[in-house]
Amino acid sequence: MRYTFDEAMDMVATGVARIGDELEFTGLVDITATSQDSPLVEHKATNGSQFLCLHIIVVGCGIGGLSAAYCLGRVGHKITVLEQASEIKDVGAGIQVSPNLSRLLIRWGLGKQLQSLATRPEALKFLKYSNGEMIGWTKWGNRMEEDHGAPYYHLHTYHKCCTPSLHHTLRLSSKVVSVLVDPGTGIGTVKLENGDSVSGDLIIGADGIKSIIREAVLHGPSDRDTDTNTQVKKLTIPIHTGDCACRAVISTAGMRGDPELEGLLERKEIMCWMGPLKHIIGYCIRGGKEYNLVLVHPENGSNSRAKELYMAEGSVEQMRADFEGWEPRVQKLLKFVDKTYVWPLMYREPLDKWVDTDGRVTLLGDACHPTLPSRAQGSAMAVEDAAVLGSLLAHISHHKQLQILLHAYQDIRYARTRETQLAALANHNTFHLEDGPAQRARDESMRSAMNTVMEHAQGAEEEMDGNMNMWADRKKSQLQFCYDAEAEAERWWVEHEITTGGWRGS
Repeated sequence: MRYTFDEAMDMVATGVARIGDELEFTGLVDITATSQDSPLVEHKATNGSQFLCLHIIVVGCGIGGLSAAYCLGRVGHKITVLEQASEIKDVGAGIQVSPNLSRLLIRWGLGKQLQSLATRPEALKFLKYSNGEMIGWTKWGNRMEEDHGAPYYHLHTYHKCCTPSLHHTLRLSSKVVSVLVDPGTGIGTVKLENGDSVSGDLIIGADGIKSIIREAVLHGPSDRDTDTNTQVKKLTIPIHTGDCACRAVISTAGMRGDPELEGLLERKEIMCWMGPLKHIIGYCIRGGKEYNLVLVHPENGSNSRAKELYMAEGSVEQMRADFEGWEPRVQKLLKFVDKTYVWPLMYREPLDKWVDTDGRVTLLGDACHPTLPSRAQGSAMAVEDAAVLGSLLAHISHHKQLQILLHAYQDIRYARTRETQLAALANHNTFHLEDGPAQRARDESMRSAMNTVMEHAQGAEEEMDGNMNMWADRKKSQLQFCYDAEAEAERWWVEHEITTGGWRGS
């Protein structure tokens, strides 16, 4: 029997479906129905050839994995999603949906959901940690859509709000332990912890920064234990920044009536408090009913368990102690927090190999380009990856094309994801400057851009190039937010149209 995505999730959550069941669900979105401006209308093979339907295994049911399942399923491929968790939980966290992401979601038929469930931030504001002094300010609101062609949103959760429905098979409690590709047939097989095996034409690792699929891409089958593989594994261990993020969502009911806190709700601005080795991000979600907080600080003993888990429940008392001495509004907000989750901030140098030697295994999202949250682009990068894969593989008509298309996917995405990774790392360091000359130079740079905007000075856009407030730099914002992942994939296809033996002009 088929279910919508929400029905399937509710069945697991309520116990109607058993853990480990295969839940086949179909969607409410016509796979051939997209908006008129969509570069991808329906699946189309090369030079009139018959479309080749692949069985694609997506490992990981996060934002990137589900987006890949949608993008590949809607063009006609058979999709199996494997998720190691026993249920899909809403852990309570806000997600920033920038224009480069919202344009895809709107194109995929989710514009009404976004409008009804999301909040549009009016501005981005940078503040001094000790007294709340405004250091930087960038106008967003309608300006985002005017400048970049799509709106900027805040959401409470992605899975139920912004995952397009589709027809695929989801298997929970399906932890992948190894990957093998048959060199003769090209069939890839993943072995599960429970002893099962699943085989397909293509395996996509959307399994995060601790990806088991990445190991298979970098050094072959993951059940081999050679000295070379051991060395490669050591080189691919995630780099812990030494920081953790505490995530919390609080009701705004308690904030109302307090003049200092009501200002945070009325203006719908993203607040970024910057301090020595720490920063806090705060903004409204659920139409102003809740306030999302992300508090980044050096790891300490109370949250060391987060090293072993993607996210673990943390100590609210320790979180408050970590930000003792910060301005009064911060102290008031933290008093409303009754639960927090700790998220270790991991980093990895840009990975230059996303496709295995056989051309049957590839990576997506944090599995190949984990991005720190300081640019608010991690989700967007994963969904863009999915959009490019879906657009490219809409054209496939022969198995020989698969390796070419997967390398094209990496070629299209690598430079962009690398630059985004590095930008996020730069922001992380900028936000955490200790009091001193570098901090004062940062503040002066941000303040200069803010004053220029507020005074409507001529030439303001040019004067903001290289500003320490990265969002005030118009050129950087244009590059980041005007990007159209599907259009980039279609552009590649026009330039390199391939046949069963290679690509045109080769």
